[in-house]
Amino acid sequence: MRIRNTDQHWGGAAQAFHWLIALLIVAQAALGWYMTTLKLSPTKFELFALHKSLGITVLTLALLRLLWRLSNPTPALPAHMTRTERWLAHGSHTALYLLLFAMPVSGYVINSATNFPLEYFGLFPIPNLTPESDSLKNAAAEVHETLVWILVAVLALHVAGALKHHFVDRDDVLQRMLPRLKRRTLP
Repeated sequence: MRIRNTDQHWGGAAQAFHWLIALLIVAQAALGWYMTTLKLSPTKFELFALHKSLGITVLTLALLRLLWRLSNPTPALPAHMTRTERWLAHGSHTALYLLLFAMPVSGYVINSATNFPLEYFGLFPIPNLTPESDSLKNAAAEVHETLVWILVAVLALHVAGALKHHFVDRDDVLQRMLPRLKRRTLP
């Protein structure tokens, strides 16, 4: 498998970034939902710390993925796609990148405005981004929660588009992002 992208296929690095971030988003959603249902306890604090560290990891991976994408060719969209489908593809990818940055940053602002110590997996401290502020914490928490629902909607559109390409259009758009599968042209 190639590490770098070509104008026809996503390379191994792009695929790894894609699927690792996707896995972390699912883990973050499940963890975020679960930890908010718990009563105040040491376990809840540990889960919040894990959620924050994973969020920083997502932010870091999103930055690396964006840099990788800017330094590699992007596989061409199929010629059969309509102008609207192209607009949706570009728009949803742009929205996903923005959300991959905005979600962790809004979480970081919540933590900073709470003035709670933040350590990356207990390895090193990360300084607060803002001064302590209840109003800023509350605003950032509303933004964070709203972004979760926007992310769910955009991800649903992204997955629906990939499945449409595979099952309706019968092209290789989905296969180009799947690792270890022999790529072939669909009949």
